[in-house]
Amino acid sequence: MSKPSLTIGVGARRGVPAAELLDLIDAALTALGRSRGEVARLATLAARTGEPGLLAAARALAVPLVGHAAEELAAVPVPNPSDAVLAATGTAGVAEAAALLSSTPGGQLLAAKRKSARATVAVAGPGPDLRHHGDAEVRTGGLTDLAVNVRTGTPPAWLRDHLTATLADLAAYPEGSAARAAVATRHGRPVEEVLLTAGAAEAFVLLARVLTPRQAVVVHPQFTEPEAALRDAGHRVHRALLSPADGFRLGPGAVPEEADLVVIGNPTNPTSVLHLDLARLARPGRTLVVDEAFIDTVPGELESLAAVRDLPGQVVVLRSLTKTWGLAGLRIGYVLAPADLIARLGAAQPLWPVSTPALAAAEACSTPAALAEAEAASHAIARQRAHLLRGLGSVPGITVHGTPAASFVLIHTPGAAALRTRLRAAGFALRRGDTFPGLGPDWLRIAVRDEDTTDRFLDALAALVRA
Repeated sequence: MSKPSLTIGVGARRGVPAAELLDLIDAALTALGRSRGEVARLATLAARTGEPGLLAAARALAVPLVGHAAEELAAVPVPNPSDAVLAATGTAGVAEAAALLSSTPGGQLLAAKRKSARATVAVAGPGPDLRHHGDAEVRTGGLTDLAVNVRTGTPPAWLRDHLTATLADLAAYPEGSAARAAVATRHGRPVEEVLLTAGAAEAFVLLARVLTPRQAVVVHPQFTEPEAALRDAGHRVHRALLSPADGFRLGPGAVPEEADLVVIGNPTNPTSVLHLDLARLARPGRTLVVDEAFIDTVPGELESLAAVRDLPGQVVVLRSLTKTWGLAGLRIGYVLAPADLIARLGAAQPLWPVSTPALAAAEACSTPAALAEAEAASHAIARQRAHLLRGLGSVPGITVHGTPAASFVLIHTPGAAALRTRLRAAGFALRRGDTFPGLGPDWLRIAVRDEDTTDRFLDALAALVRA
């Protein structure tokens, strides 16, 4: 058996019997398909650690009982706060906060909390692997790549030739003023509001190092590097989980009003959902970070905030040239933000962080001709995505939640983990979904490809589902 990893958070009234607690814990574990042997600890309010019922329940489970001060628990954002609990204990959710605080770093609640007459329990466990990315799915050769969202047939010949020409200049240190000016012109911003980075991933690290949020919120499911970077920098992260039942749309109240750092993707990886009017999240005193790595796969770049400069607070937009132009190996992206924040982020960068070929790519991909090519590609992707969705609609057991808008589609199907393995044997690599917070093993992400490739995939998928 693997090492016990679950934390049971307990909120209990005085005098609660052990039998009531254990019944509640067993019900929560059974609903998750887990057992008592997987429980590593019980956690609760420090003032309750002397309760006979809690002590007896811990003995029955053969685990320690951990106590946390009310002020520690109050600092943990919980998804289901209660004013009554806050008044009684000094924290708005003892069970949820205790489970999260005592779980492993990056731990998450595994199910909604459960209540009895005198107690509440919540189960937390290790979080998903935030460092897993789609490229891991295609390191084995010979597979049709539906796992990575880079457009096929890229970089185009003209861009390859342009990059090749820069090799004669590699003896000189990179000088980025022309590329920075080109990006600024492309978005109608002053050059002081642009920072070129070694891909969007570097931008997430810089933000995590420079910002000092009191409450950081990452809207999930989404690209996991922002949360990983924040955690690596020592920040506590609250996850705002969007629901498939709502089509993964951002509804009112999804982001706590007190959040002073909010990170969201638009369109979001892996859900492919394009959120409307994200400007409504801007607030005085809040930094709103919008990851627009896939916005150029949306015709007209609808809902982009890249050129918007008059919102309250600090609005930060991240862009990448990786996906549309096929430059994942070159590492080039950029940040658009108020000039004072750009200066702070730039001061945190090492010297010469962006190579000469990457700078040339940023400049070349900002020209009117390149933007027209990207726009044409976005319309082709939209047609190819519609073809994929029609085909998926004819396969039993496959569900798409929400309205996909980017160069990939997220599907739900029971037994997706085993299906992914069988698809690999048939020659197709898909992106697993269980490494995204808020999803699980029954989710897969599929990159949009040309109609012929999609048809071959759909034939293989239908055959495996029938079998």
